[in-house]
Amino acid sequence: MCGLAGFCDFSSASRSEVLEAMTDRLAHRGPDDAGSSVFNAANATVGLGHRRLSIIDLSPLGHQPMSFDGLHIIFNGEIYNYQEIRKELQELGHSFQSHSDTEVILKGYRQWGDASIEKFIGMFALVMYDEKNQEIILIRDRAGVKPLYYYFHNGLFLFGSELKAFHAVPGFKKVIDQKALKLFFQYGYIPAPYSIFSNTWKLRPGYFLKFRLSDRKIEARCYWDVLSYYNKPKLQIDFKEALEETERILISAFKYRMVADVPVGVFLSGGYDSSTVAAILQRHGGGRLKTFSIGFNEQEYNEANYAKAIATHLETDHTEYYCSINEAKNILPGLPDIYDEPFGDSSGIPTTLVSRLAAQQVKVALSADAGDEIFAGYGQLFYFLRLFKRMKMIPGPARRLLGSMIGRIRNQPGKLFSRNIYNLENRLNKLPGLLDSETIVDFNRVLSEFFTREEACVLLNEPVRDDYETDFSAAVDLNENDSLNALLAIYFKTYLTDDILVKVDRATMSASLEGREPLLDHRIIEFVAQLPSDFKYRDGVSKYLLKEITHRYIPARLMDRPKMGFSIPIESWLRGDLLDLLLHYMDSEKVRRENILAPKAVEKIKNDFLTGKKFNFQKLWYILMFQMWHERWIQG
Repeated sequence: MCGLAGFCDFSSASRSEVLEAMTDRLAHRGPDDAGSSVFNAANATVGLGHRRLSIIDLSPLGHQPMSFDGLHIIFNGEIYNYQEIRKELQELGHSFQSHSDTEVILKGYRQWGDASIEKFIGMFALVMYDEKNQEIILIRDRAGVKPLYYYFHNGLFLFGSELKAFHAVPGFKKVIDQKALKLFFQYGYIPAPYSIFSNTWKLRPGYFLKFRLSDRKIEARCYWDVLSYYNKPKLQIDFKEALEETERILISAFKYRMVADVPVGVFLSGGYDSSTVAAILQRHGGGRLKTFSIGFNEQEYNEANYAKAIATHLETDHTEYYCSINEAKNILPGLPDIYDEPFGDSSGIPTTLVSRLAAQQVKVALSADAGDEIFAGYGQLFYFLRLFKRMKMIPGPARRLLGSMIGRIRNQPGKLFSRNIYNLENRLNKLPGLLDSETIVDFNRVLSEFFTREEACVLLNEPVRDDYETDFSAAVDLNENDSLNALLAIYFKTYLTDDILVKVDRATMSASLEGREPLLDHRIIEFVAQLPSDFKYRDGVSKYLLKEITHRYIPARLMDRPKMGFSIPIESWLRGDLLDLLLHYMDSEKVRRENILAPKAVEKIKNDFLTGKKFNFQKLWYILMFQMWHERWIQG
């Protein structure tokens, strides 16, 4: 795990000092080593910079940038099956100077070109400068575990693991993209390929990008998309066959994530996902597994006792730490530095805490994300499906008429409904869009919004207009009886990639800890996506397939408990010790001076919160997160 940054400057104004400043901003991602190289092309200056967190081949031979036959690479991530690929390359006549996976990528790309990526099992974001073909190549892993941003404006092409690296470049113009900001308020994060800044993009998961120096053209191409597996005909196998094959792939994927020359641990919450990872590795991994969990004294947020029971049963080397309120609160002011574009998931706070705990003993930690998206674990999905089915029972003309009527009354809900109905205004604002939805994908997009499109436009004081295209509306070619798989596909492409994986990457890297995602081995999703929905949700049981596997390792009595999620009592903190922070960032005069958010809209949400009105607290939290980010990165 590392940090990468660089540039292609057609004015040749960017030099080695700029490159070093960029990589210095990423020192937390790679405290073990730093490297940079500047190349003078015919019409531009190219810089590649790297910060290294040494995980595989700890020797200086793993230093980056690394070069071979006119191809230069900076790489963030791990290729877990690099030993097999290395052997294949050796049989083709290649020799190796190091024992690193970076050298395998470099020589594999020279041997097979773009097709080499198909061989990789791992997580990766990489940049290569090909002197022979005069092009810069950006590649991001299939699921998007590792981040990769790029910027192109006025003859300056930048790339990096985090946006903060771009701020070190004098030519970088940090202009807020209003449409991307609107997407943040709608969803709590900015979906790929968009970024908070104009002319700045996230490379989509599963994509190549090639930047030609000769004509400054950018070409992006998808090499992997989860939809292609969901859209395949379902496998004609019975449940027992699916169970055996899924367990086989899980064992292989999890064992690969233990490949390292440094200590490895597992984040353990006591839920099905992390418990399955820990259980399989404890039985099949060889050696006693280190597990870590964070506890809170507020019982409604505490999972540590469940994690401890699982660890005791599995006999792992378990570490738990009960976090004080002050420790968690102290992370909050630093969130804009950790997440350097607006980000609304408050569970980044406990994720940062458990990362700091694990980093005291290991350099690599496995985080069991994606179980809900792959195996159907979100309760809200089943609620969405029931609601959509009932909505579709209403004839289309009647739905549209009802939506029009609601549109006329929703601005004055207090005259028709009790003011104490939770989130009433937001629900009324969503209803026209829900009634107009013809597919479960569009229906889910509307329900997933925290601020509706109209509400976000009011907050930003701008007219309602078309949104950016996002993967929330991606076409899923499934029949109407397979709506659950359609939702799982969209959640994999949106919420998983742009919320959960962002949260874990930035939290772990802020502690100089490599986070690995064993459930995001592409072989797992490629297989499970082709299974019928009733293998995943059966007789009211979510994650049915995964739970059947887990119960082979852990008794069901230890696992059966309500799903909690990874959260902390932010709302009560903002009514108490953190009230001053809230009042500072949502002060009407401050908001007016910044001239981005509508002061009246912000004041209403703040007053609704302070007076105890029942509304979606996430709205206030997203405004606070944006205000803190703005003060740090625009005003600071």
